[in-house]
Amino acid sequence: MGDLILAIDSGTTSTRALAFDLTGRIVSVAQHAITQNYPQPGHVEHDAAEIWQLTDRAVREVLAEVGDRIHTIGLTNQRETVVFWSRRSGEPLAPAIVWQDRRSADICEALRKAAHEPRVQALTGLLLDPYFSGTKIRWALENWPEVKAAADSGDLALGTVESWLLFKLTGQHLTDATNASRTLLMDLAQAEWSAEMLDLLGVPPAALPAICPTAGLIAETRLYGRPLMICGLAGDQQAATIGQGCSQPGMAKCTYGTGIFMLANAGTTPPASGNRLLSTFLSSAPRAYALEGSIFVGGNAVKWLRDGLGILDTVAESANLAASVPDSGGVTFVPAFAGLGAPHWEPLARGTLTGLTAGTTRAHIVRATLEAMGQQTADLIDAFAADGVRPSSLRVDGGMVANEWLCQDLADATGLPVERPRSIETTGLGAAMLAGVGSGLFDALSDAEAAMVHADRRFEPANSADARADRRKAWGRAVEQTLAGL
Repeated sequence: MGDLILAIDSGTTSTRALAFDLTGRIVSVAQHAITQNYPQPGHVEHDAAEIWQLTDRAVREVLAEVGDRIHTIGLTNQRETVVFWSRRSGEPLAPAIVWQDRRSADICEALRKAAHEPRVQALTGLLLDPYFSGTKIRWALENWPEVKAAADSGDLALGTVESWLLFKLTGQHLTDATNASRTLLMDLAQAEWSAEMLDLLGVPPAALPAICPTAGLIAETRLYGRPLMICGLAGDQQAATIGQGCSQPGMAKCTYGTGIFMLANAGTTPPASGNRLLSTFLSSAPRAYALEGSIFVGGNAVKWLRDGLGILDTVAESANLAASVPDSGGVTFVPAFAGLGAPHWEPLARGTLTGLTAGTTRAHIVRATLEAMGQQTADLIDAFAADGVRPSSLRVDGGMVANEWLCQDLADATGLPVERPRSIETTGLGAAMLAGVGSGLFDALSDAEAAMVHADRRFEPANSADARADRRKAWGRAVEQTLAGL
């Protein structure tokens, strides 16, 4: 019996394998970048074969380092991205359509105009937006003949990334309720596929995976020299919420990676939002739901400063540049590269940079870019509060929160203490915790949390309420300009 848990974390920009010990310490990690493909404006694709090959390579690299110490495997993934493959050959039939992709915006708009959104939200907890998998699937069936032909012949298998990886690892066609709840196809209260939604979006039931628990004896892989059980499964944001120890209703975390994702534990029944937030499945161990706000552009905006504008040499440089000026010099940046997410949900919005003068420097633009993360987070906090969820603090994770200037600005922008964990790899940690429970290493998530979740630093708000309100007003004006004329 091994003493480590292997977490597979297949994200948007990279896929990795991490070996955790039972105190939450990372013993070994291997990571490989995923190619980002942009065939035309608004379209974002991945090569599913590459995702599998890189994931398999990362797993083998970690296993080569830790040997036979792995007891069980947990799997977590970028959500909403959908993969289409052949049951017979086990190979992809088309590119994977990534969660950032906007190609199904017209489908969503037509469904909204036909007054379907209230019913869709009541059934699924989601809104009609191209972010979610269901309208991507409909687009593929209507536009890719090879996908439609496979559906007609019964050869089509489809699913989100964890479903694809499970198929390659085990031969089983499975998903879990956290990922299924992001497709627009699952009845949130029942945690089952909704016949009504499948009919509305024209999705063939036979192409879908079976829905399994987030923790338990899910499936076995024999690819790595000895049988290994996959015992934990969750979408990345739910896994990060678990990895942050948000086990009680009202506790909230926000992840700052490619995008920005805030989830608050909402207890044992699906929450209803009146402020265009999402209701989503959090865990089946024990059963819990979450309220969620999703922002499409977070760390990608800083990468754009580096790769697109060339005003940064490294992402890490952004903290010192932001600190080198006392404020943004009146510059406000709304990074709506892929539309605006919660609480606006405007897929056609595009980024705006306002308040430029002859005195604007690259430091002002960099600071405005980091400040946009705090202001978007404050938008979510306001919407959560209007829905009756008022966190007393905000737990943060993701690659961007290594930036201490950003963490302090998040506290200043939201007026909440910001708590950063010892390990910012909370997505992989949450998958490992679920696998620990599912395999019997821990009796309950509360036991895994006590053993594996550890705090690092707390950032207290340092500005005045008046200063915070002035920044909120400037941000609100910039968002209005972004939305004007759409």
